[in-house]
Amino acid sequence: MVRSGGRGWYGQVVAAALGVTAVAALASFWSAQAGSADGGPGHAGASSPSATSSAHPGPKAAPVPAEIAHASDGGARAVNITIDDGPDPVWTPRVLEVLRDNGVKATFCMVGTQARAHPDLVRAVVAAGHRLCDHTVSHDVTMDHKSEAYQSQQILDAERMITEASGGVRPLYYRAPGGAFTPYSRHLAASHGMRPLGWNVDTKDFERPGTNAIVATVKNEISNGPTLLFHDAGGDRSQTVAALNEVLPWLKEQGYSFGFPVR
Repeated sequence: MVRSGGRGWYGQVVAAALGVTAVAALASFWSAQAGSADGGPGHAGASSPSATSSAHPGPKAAPVPAEIAHASDGGARAVNITIDDGPDPVWTPRVLEVLRDNGVKATFCMVGTQARAHPDLVRAVVAAGHRLCDHTVSHDVTMDHKSEAYQSQQILDAERMITEASGGVRPLYYRAPGGAFTPYSRHLAASHGMRPLGWNVDTKDFERPGTNAIVATVKNEISNGPTLLFHDAGGDRSQTVAALNEVLPWLKEQGYSFGFPVR
C-alpha cells in the first residue's frame, strides 16, 4: 500500500513537473540574483581545468561565504528541514506529500547520479518551491581524504547533473557526505554560489531506529540549532515519513516557523 499510494501521488507530481519549464527558468534567474544579493566574496580553490570546464554548465553563479551554514533565514524561531541522498522514486514523493500537507518548504541535498536518474523528481521538488543542494556525485564520506582534483570532480559534476536535471535551476548549497568538508571543498563550492551546509540535529533516521526514536531526537535536540537532517533515499524511509508527519505539526505547536538555511 505504501508503494501504490506513493506512486499515485508521484504521478501527479510528475505531471505537474513536466509543465514547469518556465518556472525552472525563472527560479534559475532568481537563484542567481539571490546569490548576488546575499553572497560575500568567495575563494576559488585550484582545480583541474578540464574537470571544471566540463562539469560546470555555463557561467558560475555569484560567490557566497565559504563558512558552513547552520542558521535559518527565517530568524531565531525558524527551523530548516533538510532532506538528503535522493531523489528516490518511492520515498521522495512521499516526503514531498508530507511537506505539502504541512505547508513546509525544505532543502533537498541530492546525489548527482540520483538526480540524473530521476529528473522528473528534481523538477517536482523545484516546482513545489523547495531548494536544491549539491551532495556530490557518489556520496563518498571519505572524500576529505582524497585529492583536490577528486573533490572538484565530485562537487562540480554533481552541480552539473542537478542543474541539468532540474531544467536549469542551480543548487544553492553544498553538503559534504557525512560532513567530510575540507577548506578546499568549502571554498570551491562557495565560489560556484553554493553555501556549505551543515546540520544541528541529526535524526539518525538513516539507521531506521524507529519512528518514536526519530521524533524524540528532534524534540530533545532542537535546542542545538535550527537545521534538521532527514533522508529520502538509501533504503526504506517509511519511518522518516511517519516521523515528519509528527514532527512538523509539533514544531508549529512549539511556535517554530520554517525557513531555508542562510546564504
